[in-house]
Amino acid sequence: MARRLDVTGAGGVRLAAWDYTKPAGEGEGLKAAPRPPAPRPAPAPVARHPEGLPTPAAARPTPATTSPSTPSTQGVLLLHGLMGHAAHWAPAVRRLTGRHRVVALDQRGHGHSQKPAAGPFTREAYVADAAAAVEQLGLGPVTLVGHSMGALTAWQLAAERPDLVRALVICDMRASALGAASQRAWQDWFRGWPAPFPSLDAVRRWFGEDDPWVERPNPARGAFFAEVMAEHPDGWRPVFDPAQMLTSRETWVHDAHWESLAQVRCPTLVVRGLDGELGRAEAQEMVRVLPHGAYAEIPDAGHLLHYEHPQAWSEAVEPFLNGVLTP
Repeated sequence: MARRLDVTGAGGVRLAAWDYTKPAGEGEGLKAAPRPPAPRPAPAPVARHPEGLPTPAAARPTPATTSPSTPSTQGVLLLHGLMGHAAHWAPAVRRLTGRHRVVALDQRGHGHSQKPAAGPFTREAYVADAAAAVEQLGLGPVTLVGHSMGALTAWQLAAERPDLVRALVICDMRASALGAASQRAWQDWFRGWPAPFPSLDAVRRWFGEDDPWVERPNPARGAFFAEVMAEHPDGWRPVFDPAQMLTSRETWVHDAHWESLAQVRCPTLVVRGLDGELGRAEAQEMVRVLPHGAYAEIPDAGHLLHYEHPQAWSEAVEPFLNGVLTP
């Protein structure tokens, strides 16, 4: 069960965070938590929020504001990637909830958080939002777990505010520059979406099978995108603005991020899917550049490693988190 928390981000942007922490007595910490279920099949239509977006919990409870953690609680903040939302972490976090406080943030422009027409969607804004969540929710010093764009935000925050960050997990995010050609490819990709989609089944089919970027059928990818669609009179459209996603991506795609990575002083785990976007050689170089880096790899996983294979992801990340979170 996830409970909604309200955060005021940079420039007053309203952000939604979701607390997955188990009530006292339901868990005994990471090591004692039961194993999560096997990776889920392509899901049936999900329960929907009045605005069209699924709420980030298996039971989909009505959101409620909660108080910050007690000083003794070890905080974990989960940061999704571009186009994602907090609920994408739900299958993977069951092992992480016990006496540790696990919160997932809908970043600006995503999920239930505000999508300001004028932005900004800069690196500075995303990092400041994450810092605001840590401070306002009493999570620090926090363990940051980020996927893709969220991983970049996490390590930039760790580099800039070491006082707020205890440890870091980087999931399938490159430190090298991707370049202008990559950004143009994304622009063309968004233009090629057959939106609005007539149904959620059509969403799953297109992103899981028909999308030219899909090399072989990938039901988990289809389910991932189905979770961030909302119904409109003319069909199903993304809850995010594709133009805002391109603006967000523009702020990191042209630059390399090795310098900020080298400034991260806390223990850091770099995790990649064997078929993901982060290659093994680059991942191992990232580990070498990090002052306290470690490496993990998930076989059969792609870029959406925590969503496609939540059990394998948990098993890869859990030993690291036990080491940094267990007193």
